[in-house]
Amino acid sequence: MNKLKKYLALSLVSVGMLAASCEKIEDFGDTNVDPTKVAVPSTRSLLTNAMQNSTALFVGSTQGTVIAQHFSEGPYLTSSGYADATGGQAYSAWYTSPLIQLKKIIDYNTAGTVEADQGANGSKNNQLAVARIMKAYIFWKLTDRWGDIPYSEALQGGDNITPKYDKQEDIYKDIFKELKEAAAQIDAGLGAQGDIILGGNMSRWKKFAATQRMLMALRMSKVYPAAGGLAATEFNAAMADVIASNAENIQYKFISGDPNNYNPWHTNYTISNRNDFAISLTMVNYMKANGTGTDPRLPVYAEVLPGNQIKGLTYGNKVQTNIPNAYSRLGNSLRLPGTPANILTFAQVQFAKAEAAKLGWIPGGDVAAKGFYDSGIDASLAQNGVADATFKDASGIAYAPATAIEQIATQRWIHLYLDGWEAWSEWRRTGFPVLAAGANSANPAGIPRRQMYPAADKTVNAKQYEVVLTQQGPNTLNTRMWWDK
Repeated sequence: MNKLKKYLALSLVSVGMLAASCEKIEDFGDTNVDPTKVAVPSTRSLLTNAMQNSTALFVGSTQGTVIAQHFSEGPYLTSSGYADATGGQAYSAWYTSPLIQLKKIIDYNTAGTVEADQGANGSKNNQLAVARIMKAYIFWKLTDRWGDIPYSEALQGGDNITPKYDKQEDIYKDIFKELKEAAAQIDAGLGAQGDIILGGNMSRWKKFAATQRMLMALRMSKVYPAAGGLAATEFNAAMADVIASNAENIQYKFISGDPNNYNPWHTNYTISNRNDFAISLTMVNYMKANGTGTDPRLPVYAEVLPGNQIKGLTYGNKVQTNIPNAYSRLGNSLRLPGTPANILTFAQVQFAKAEAAKLGWIPGGDVAAKGFYDSGIDASLAQNGVADATFKDASGIAYAPATAIEQIATQRWIHLYLDGWEAWSEWRRTGFPVLAAGANSANPAGIPRRQMYPAADKTVNAKQYEVVLTQQGPNTLNTRMWWDK
């Protein structure tokens, strides 16, 4: 320690001498500054970059689609066996980008700096609203994967490099506050520029915030099940402003003419020529478990093989499998370079309302629940270009009061195809559809209930790490988070 102190002291002296000597020669000013580079980015640039770096939350996550059992693995058997989760999943990249970029937008607007100029970037209120809503969305997705995470003390840079892990319950409650305040501050001025999700359409950002609130409220159904509880109250408060049709679906638009902005499944299958994944046999079987023996969405979801066959691959195989021409990969239309990714959809809203009616959170009982359930199925089929008004009435699909929650959950899981993390969260909450770990599972307890903290947390944030183990429970795949108790 004494040697270190001496080294630091000498270093400081050296720096001081160098600074003093520079004063005696010439001040080179900005000679070494590259005039072609922007020193501080504008808020519109920060917003675009933050959105581009958020796509793995809702599409392109191979681990998410596998853990939800939408996909099965062929040559590499890691995600389905949960081997790639047992060592902990790094989440630091979400904080360094895009969350820090969204915070910068908030900081620049709060300070009124030139980087947030309202003429070029949108009104102050609208810039703040979009940044807050996107930030709330990302934190929602992160806490649903890890549970308690750094939140209130995060993104402070050198001011706090060892942030506490906030309780998930507190994070949820603060996100509700953020979403409501952000939606309320939207004004009639210029919409947020650099917005590549909704093009600065602020009325649609209000729907984004309300729809997220509704889905978050339903996520709390285990901890606040009562009709007069917090979850039902938040659900009802959000209902008036949610997505009201497929035309209002919130999507991320990829660009078919720009290799840097292709749909990641196109890059995976076509550009990288990877054939690691096929539709799971589990998904195929659930989609065929009805009186028609199929589902209009199935040939959209899955590649149709010669002989007009759709063949799912068994989930969690112990043996490596060659997929091409033997099993159905992702459907062709879903892996085009410009295929959009769904973030929030009308079908999700309708399934949420159906469950809320069945739970007694909103009026109408089974009659209302059936109406919303049927509407959700119709919306999902139409969204995938295979509208069929009769499918919802098929045996095994038609609403039945005794099995309503299972039916709603199963149709939601099918609808959420490719949005694996959301499908996994809903499965953990409801227990439906009935899923089981594969034969190659490295987790004796079965399908994980959460992702583990990265191993680095034990050293870089050791004190707070020990606190969160007491607060939430052991850092294992099987520790249930707050809303999953």
